[in-house]
Amino acid sequence: MPRRLDLKKVMVIGSGPIVIGQAAEFDYAGAQACRALREEGISVVLVNSNPATIMTDVEMADRVYIEPLTPEFLEQIIARERPQGLVPTLGGQTGLNLASKLSELGILEKYDVELLGTPLSTIQKAEDREQFRALMREIGEPVPESWIIDSDAALAELSVQDNLPWPLIVRPAYTLGGSGGGIAHTIPELLEIGGRGLRLSPVSQVMIERCLVGWKEIEYEVMRDANDTCITICNMENFDPMGVHTGDSIVVAPSQTLSDKEYQMLRTASLKIIRALGIEGGCNVQLALDPDTYAYYIIEVNPRVSRSSALASKATGYPIARVAAKIAIGLHLDEIENKVTGRTLACFEPAPGLLCCEDSTLAI
Repeated sequence: MPRRLDLKKVMVIGSGPIVIGQAAEFDYAGAQACRALREEGISVVLVNSNPATIMTDVEMADRVYIEPLTPEFLEQIIARERPQGLVPTLGGQTGLNLASKLSELGILEKYDVELLGTPLSTIQKAEDREQFRALMREIGEPVPESWIIDSDAALAELSVQDNLPWPLIVRPAYTLGGSGGGIAHTIPELLEIGGRGLRLSPVSQVMIERCLVGWKEIEYEVMRDANDTCITICNMENFDPMGVHTGDSIVVAPSQTLSDKEYQMLRTASLKIIRALGIEGGCNVQLALDPDTYAYYIIEVNPRVSRSSALASKATGYPIARVAAKIAIGLHLDEIENKVTGRTLACFEPAPGLLCCEDSTLAI
């Protein structure tokens, strides 16, 4: 029996304040999720610290809390509302970090709250740079030469090593939008950027890796359910090459310069990765592709609905956040109707090039 029949009340965590470069897309995702869950007869408890959002409108959820997004406030709300489940993957990095903290503090176990959708172990595997790099090597997917750093002393030791492949990129763990990261061309820059990344990372961890400036930056939005059915929603190509953060770049969906061989090669890799991680719902796979060869590297995976998901949803007509919410409560892709077409199921891959066809069923 699908788990949705056993769930009567579910909590959804928002992404907090909307600032330039983040969070507006997560309002779109959260609003879709509330509607999707209520369609299944589930009472929704929404928590977000920003009243200037669609998701915090009183008609979007059964109970709306505009409170600080901290473990302390969330525990008070959980104790009062007693939700049976928590959906953490629709509120960006904020939702993931809070879910991890609630689990770590024993709050979810104390109130018998189930983490719905992607398991916490999978979230940690995708977010922890060392675990993610080890998994990619295990499944044969290429990752750039890199080092995991968790202290200023380790950073200083690395900076004086011979034959470092300068420039180097600094990627803090568990931060949103590349916060605390940057590109280092010299030892002083590496110490400055790396030290800042360590302070901003909730787990005091950064990954220092070979910088792929000039390579194409490609993303794939992929979806998986508990039956291991996987589909590609859309791929996207950054107008700017690697070296300009995605949040500061124009992103085009679908890609415009990939050959069919390149498209299929990266699509296969993305589906392989979401299966290896065991994600249930949507995720965003970021890859770097050498513009002159077929060489590519896996950059990172967001084990959640991402900022790109709203773009992919609108470009394809496939409601990613809605489907992800349905998967989180136990439905499978072949059980979920695509509300956009009204005729097809969510297990059908979108075909963006056919969106203008008169018969809308061709689009999904």
